[in-house]
This record gives sequence, structure tokens and C-alpha cells, in this order.
Amino acid sequence: MHIVGQKLQMASIEDWGRSQTLHKLAKQLEFYKPPSALDKSEDDNEGDTSVNSGISFNSLAVGNEECSCVKLRLRERRAAVLICIFEGAEGELRVILTRRSMNLASHPGDVALPGGKMDKEDADESATALREAMEEIGLNPSLVQVVAKLECFMSQHLVTVVPVIGLVARIEDFKPVLNADEVDAIFDVPLEMFLKNDNHRFEEREWMGCKYSLHLFDFESEQGPFLIWGLTASILIRVACVIYNQSPLFQGHSLPDFQELQKALHSVHVVNVT
Repeated sequence: MHIVGQKLQMASIEDWGRSQTLHKLAKQLEFYKPPSALDKSEDDNEGDTSVNSGISFNSLAVGNEECSCVKLRLRERRAAVLICIFEGAEGELRVILTRRSMNLASHPGDVALPGGKMDKEDADESATALREAMEEIGLNPSLVQVVAKLECFMSQHLVTVVPVIGLVARIEDFKPVLNADEVDAIFDVPLEMFLKNDNHRFEEREWMGCKYSLHLFDFESEQGPFLIWGLTASILIRVACVIYNQSPLFQGHSLPDFQELQKALHSVHVVNVT
């Protein structure tokens, strides 16, 4: 399924009349500006919890300013994911996740956000995220209002990933149609869980000889247990911190997480080449 020319008709702002919670969130994120990975490290330590996620701005390997400089040359190394947020039955914010098909060559069975690599026809990262969500789970772009893009993240395969935040006011109109070649299951979780100690744990891992801490969240649903970890967990921690304007309760692990490790390696490289 491909959306020709990526002329995507997204949800209208008028839809937020259905949800004061989402209307408020849309206004909150209207002027959000992701930080640059080139921000000075001392800016990280000024104690602003509105931007302190436990994954510091400077821990991120790539910033959107850098992303814009590599357009076509690195497009095949760029991807986008959709953080699809809706209001739950009790007024809580919830986010849609999938479990990747066991038939996929990469990360089979892992929990993921809808998304994938950019196509040359995609106008930007928002177009990529919306197209992929349509292809994977049948989410019509007309139901989604894109309200913000976060700073870029780096995957272990060194793919630059841009998180795109989209709000769905009429969640009852979303009738999932799963692409069995890519997705085994779809479920949703409360966004706030990515700030809490409950069901969260760390594991020590190693990448190219460097040790780092891995975030893992265990979630029980009617479909059974799901493990949310790695890049998906790191992105959702960051999203929760931005939206709830607070830091996670599980800060303080002695090792950097993968994004912090990438930033450190990036900084060393910059020093060496200059």
C-alpha cells in the first residue's frame, strides 16, 4: 500500500473539540522545538525538568539540525516512527504499539512503534511515519494530527530515527487492519508508565566494546505479556518526559543508556577530527 505523492489528509484541529485533553496537548506541543545535539553540555545541567528526560538532550546522537544537512545522501539511513497518542476511557493518554512479525528478518517478535525507513517519495519524516502506520496497521492519516517531531535517535544499526508525535481524537473510528507480513499484534499502553519505576528494569549490555544500560518495561494486556525495550523504550521515555514535563523516577543508573553512549562516541569523534 503506497500513498502516491504523500499528499496526506490529516485530522483537522476541529477534531480536538471531542477531547479537551488532546486539545490542550496539541497547544502544548505547538511550539515545541527539539534540541540540537550540538548544545553545550553545561546546558544539560540547569535543572529544567521540562526538558530533562533522564536521556539528556546532549545524549542523543543526532539532532534535527544535523538531520536536515544529510537529506538525500543519507535518506536510506533515515527512518521515522509514529507516536500515536489517544485519550483512554479514564482520560489517560495512551500510545499505540505493535509486535513485529516473526517472519521479519530484523527484530522479529519485538515490540515497536509503527514506522520504517524513508522512501524517496516521502516529503518528510511525518509523511514516512503516516505512510508506514497506514501500511502496517491500517491507520488512516485522516485520523491523525501531527503536532511535533522530537530530536533524532540512533538505532544500533546506525539508522537515524525521527519520532513523530500524532494525536488521534476519534480513536473509535480507527479499525486496525494488520499487515501480517510485518505485524503480529497491536496493543496500547498508558504513556505515563514510561516515567514510573513500576514494571521498569535495567540490563547491562555491550556495543562495540562499550557497556551501556538498556531500558526494559514489562506490560501485561488481555493479549498476554509484552516486553517494551531498547530504542522503542528510549523514545517513549523521552516522549513521556516532554508531554508530562517531568523526569522519570528511575534515573541514576551508573552506566549510560545507548543514546548517551552514542553521544559520547560522537563527541569523541568530533574532537578527534578537529
